[in-house]
Amino acid sequence: MADASKANPQGVERLGYLGLGLMGTPMTRRLLKAGYQVTVWNRSEGKVAPLAEAGARRAVTPRDLLTNSDIAFMCVTDAAAVEEVIFGPEGLAAAPGAGKLVVDFSSIHPDAARDLAKRLKAANGAGWIDAPVSGGTKGAEEGTLAIMAGGEADEIERVRPYVQAMARRFTHMGPTGAGQTTKLCNQVIVGCAMAVLAEATRLAVNAGIDANRLPEALAGGFADSIPLQLFVPRMVQGIHSPPLGHIATMLKDLDTVADVAQATSTPVPMASLAGQLFRLAKAARGAEADALEIYKLSAAER
Repeated sequence: MADASKANPQGVERLGYLGLGLMGTPMTRRLLKAGYQVTVWNRSEGKVAPLAEAGARRAVTPRDLLTNSDIAFMCVTDAAAVEEVIFGPEGLAAAPGAGKLVVDFSSIHPDAARDLAKRLKAANGAGWIDAPVSGGTKGAEEGTLAIMAGGEADEIERVRPYVQAMARRFTHMGPTGAGQTTKLCNQVIVGCAMAVLAEATRLAVNAGIDANRLPEALAGGFADSIPLQLFVPRMVQGIHSPPLGHIATMLKDLDTVADVAQATSTPVPMASLAGQLFRLAKAARGAEADALEIYKLSAAER
């Protein structure tokens, strides 16, 4: 494990967090609650103010954030946003990076993660960990996220104490890009589960039984799962705020699954169908709608 005391005399490293959206804000709050010094940056200032009131320090630019941090966490929408934060004007790459780490919680293409890591290392010497997350906003708020990581083993261990303030599970899956590939496997399962649970819930409703009781009735059986217990009540009751995740995010990930599957000659018929259903949901409900609104695709016209 790296000696944190070299960066901070108290042995606790200075942390930064970029991207204060549905996931970034509650994750940052958990770091602050754990007593860590956290500097934050977000493209829109409105999301910074509540965290500053909770004790976070403000950074004017990503460059400023990395200059004043030893480990910079990041969670933004897609690879283009990651590119902008790192290599845009006053980006992370413009700050001194030797001995520092960037931990990217965003979900992007594994090839993009490997490319960004290589370019950042060449630009300023900073290390890279791709660490996409699973568990949604509920997991971010409760600190129960599952995080899958790609990178160097010693750097994974260096950030582990801080990540575990935000997550229940932090698993090193291999070299750079392995975390993103693992997240794609996760999204195959979650995306298909959302589509299948929407189908089962609609069948229950149309057949005249109380779909709210499906989680109770199926608990402990082979159909039981965290998605069953969490998703079905939200679908039936129309609970979509705050969203567990956006339709556009799930569609982006399933499109990436299709791309990697083609590159690796992997058949993914179920994930491909789920992707098309989410494409329909995007057209019908909007890109920023809760992914669980896929259930509404099968609603009877009135």
